[in-house]
Amino acid sequence: MHVSRVSVPVSTRSPTGATNAYLVAGDTERLLVDPAARTVELDERVEDGGIDHVAVTHTHADHVGAVADYARETGAVVWCRRGREREFEKATGVEPDRTFVEGTTIPVGSGVKVLDTPGHARDHVTFVVGDDYLTGDLAVAEGSVVVGAPEGDVRAYLVALRRLHARNPATLYPGHGPEMRDSRATLARLIAHRNAREAKILDAIRAGNETADAVTDAAYDKDISAVRDLARATVVAHIEKLAAERRVRWEPDEDRVVPV
Repeated sequence: MHVSRVSVPVSTRSPTGATNAYLVAGDTERLLVDPAARTVELDERVEDGGIDHVAVTHTHADHVGAVADYARETGAVVWCRRGREREFEKATGVEPDRTFVEGTTIPVGSGVKVLDTPGHARDHVTFVVGDDYLTGDLAVAEGSVVVGAPEGDVRAYLVALRRLHARNPATLYPGHGPEMRDSRATLARLIAHRNAREAKILDAIRAGNETADAVTDAAYDKDISAVRDLARATVVAHIEKLAAERRVRWEPDEDRVVPV
């Protein structure tokens, strides 16, 4: 099977200003993944070989914008995460034809397998194409992925990273930015980054910062004014993890966190 990428500019908030759409080609069928918007290049690529299936790694706005258009024009089978049909239709404007769970095989080539990788989003999955992994917003070549409350789950995200690290993919094809062929190094870096961020947040709480805003101010040693909302959401997601592990006590209604 062959994986090809088309960079699609998006107006929504995204790390690079563009989302990667992917075409996975087997001998007779093709799968389109994460068509964020329509572009001339993506239209041409779809028209050249047609598509038989459409799926997304998750239903954030910067990954789903052209699902309905391509499904309608090609008659492709539309897939979504089982149990998320209502959210999928609301996000994409189209009702799914089929659903998948972990282990489902989408019938393209020798099979595109579905792997659950929640954390960045509750419905996030990775598509496995042989030794190559279409990872959506699980991994990036530079920087880090936002895992922010209320949807983000840091514990689930770390599990997802470790699962892929153990599998040692040949190539990671991300939702944003270039592909990664040093998959284990990339995944180890992201795990280390997340653990380091948590350590700073816990230090800030132990230093007496008792609100999410105060912890955010104390935990970041750089100017975050342009992304403060994302930074605060990240802090809250880490606090929720620490609270689940009984390392802090978190009272979200009162916006108060204290060490245990």
